[in-house]
Amino acid sequence: MALKAAPDDQALLLDLQALDTKLGQLDHRAKSLPQHAVLVGISSEVAAARHAALETTGAREDVAAELSRLESDVAVVEARIARDAERLQGSSSVKDVAALEQELAALRKRRDDLEEIELTVMERLEEIETAAAANASAVDGLQQKQAAIEAERDAALAEIANERTHTAANRRTIEAKVPADLLALYEKQRSRYGTGASLLQYGVSSANGVKLLENELQTIRAAAPDDVLICPSSDAILVRTSESGL
Repeated sequence: MALKAAPDDQALLLDLQALDTKLGQLDHRAKSLPQHAVLVGISSEVAAARHAALETTGAREDVAAELSRLESDVAVVEARIARDAERLQGSSSVKDVAALEQELAALRKRRDDLEEIELTVMERLEEIETAAAANASAVDGLQQKQAAIEAERDAALAEIANERTHTAANRRTIEAKVPADLLALYEKQRSRYGTGASLLQYGVSSANGVKLLENELQTIRAAAPDDVLICPSSDAILVRTSESGL
């Protein structure tokens, strides 16, 4: 037996469909916020900046360790120079003096070489520390930008969520007025075809903007006002009103 429903009850489906359309639009807006794409890009930038910062931090630690070893080597050489110089002062043996002077010359050459290397390493360390500071600053700047965009996104999502809550409440109000069997059919058609109700407006189905054929309109004209009809072009419930042009 074909489903029947009062024209006023059928008309409620148009309000329900409008609210469902709005809910769908709100969900689409939430998923399509421009901040989402921007944040994906910034996340990649932050990851790259953090990687660069870690690399410079590691390099700084390595160079600092190298500098520490050089300083230790210089200290050892200077200690040996001081020891040999003291021995030289107290020695009366020509042979010992010659040997000590030769060793002191070698030690001083070794110290000079180490200090030259040490200076080069110190310059390299300074360059790395400058790079590390720049990378840290870049990470900080990107994180601040990321936080600002996240705040924009969250504010936009909160606004959409608030509007969605209000729309969903209105939908529940309308839904409560629709007879259960009519509502079930509406939900079934909407689930299958994307649209549950379509207004017939001057021969055109609002669900897809298609003008119905004359033989289809004749069938619709012959139907009783409380007959629940399915739109032949959209498969939504076809709601007839004074605007239908029948």
